[in-house]
Amino acid sequence: MKRAIPVVVLSIAGLVPIWRYEPSIGGTTTTTEAASTPSASSTSGSSSSSGTVVKGSTLNTEKGPVQVQVTFDGEKITAVKMLQQPNHPQTTAAVPKLIAETLEAQSADIDTVSGATITSEAYKESLQAAIDDNAKAAAASPSPSASASTASAAQTVDGSAVNTEKGTVQVQVTFEGETISAVKMLQQPNHPQTTAAVPKLIAQTLEAQSADIDTVSGATITSDGYKESLQAAIDAKG
Repeated sequence: MKRAIPVVVLSIAGLVPIWRYEPSIGGTTTTTEAASTPSASSTSGSSSSSGTVVKGSTLNTEKGPVQVQVTFDGEKITAVKMLQQPNHPQTTAAVPKLIAETLEAQSADIDTVSGATITSEAYKESLQAAIDDNAKAAAASPSPSASASTASAAQTVDGSAVNTEKGTVQVQVTFEGETISAVKMLQQPNHPQTTAAVPKLIAQTLEAQSADIDTVSGATITSDGYKESLQAAIDAKG
């Protein structure tokens, strides 16, 4: 009987490794690490120190997608930027004209640019969507600062008439407070390159809010005359 006890003990000890390393039935256990995903913003506009930025709808045309981004100061359109546009020479030429017309008209009720009808129509639709979104946001939470800014009286100043070898160049500038809100050509050379350059010069001016803008290629003389007349108007405003 004394000999039987060690045999039983050894038998039990021999089973211990089998119990410890017996594989689990039914598969392996996996650990899932939760991924951190930033939530997408559902708002179409955001406020910044330079105004409220609103993205217009994206229009898919046969030439390519068109989408604008508009910056507002209250209800006033202060800048327009193309987020998407067809890669086409006629579109490239049309966009500065569309932007210049928008800043002058302060609406989407602008002319279609000849030769870029499809892009023009999509631009206007995307622009109108941005204007509508801004109006809804303003109605939901009217801003006291916006009404204060519109209360300031507009001031119109004529720049000097600059005589160039192409013809006379003179601008008229409208200020709202310290902001250049509009630029109008009083005199300009009757030349195709000037006609094409003027909308680009005006668009640059409204964005830069100064005469420190680029010369338009192919219209250097008109550009320099424009900037000189513009600076004179800014200086006269004081």
